[in-house]
Amino acid sequence: MLNNSPKFREVQKFRQFWVSSLVLIPAVVTLYGAYKQLVLGQPFGNNPASDTTMIILTIIFGFLFPLFIFSMKLVTEVRDDGVYVRFFPFHLSFKKFGYADITSYKSVHYSALREYGGWGIRYGRTGKAYNISGNDGIMLEFRNGKHLLIGSQRTHEFLLALEQSARTA
Repeated sequence: MLNNSPKFREVQKFRQFWVSSLVLIPAVVTLYGAYKQLVLGQPFGNNPASDTTMIILTIIFGFLFPLFIFSMKLVTEVRDDGVYVRFFPFHLSFKKFGYADITSYKSVHYSALREYGGWGIRYGRTGKAYNISGNDGIMLEFRNGKHLLIGSQRTHEFLLALEQSARTA
């Protein structure tokens, strides 16, 4: 009988300075513009938007976009029956990759930008990737010849858990 509790669990979030800057600078500018125009009654900019447009922009760029980006997380689990990946909010539940479908796995060093065009759920020459930050991960190869890269800040622990769990599966 399988004990399906995680042997390895990693939760990664976008916490790089440059990501925070790309999200927070427009949010702060939008919130400042809304305050200036809606509260103080002073038009914001040379060609100010209507109050309705300013409210909509503030909701989107001041609240929803930062909430969306900062709620993103990559959760990876190694269990007795496979590798589970969830990239919230795109995956509402875990995607399971069973050991019966995995033919090999290895620790890899990669360039997210060069090989996959960035971070997130990406597609590159070598297959699909789930990554949040860094340049290390585990590459899974499947029976159908496809590959999946799962970015990790703890590749050594990830690999050890894979070796132990895949052996007992």
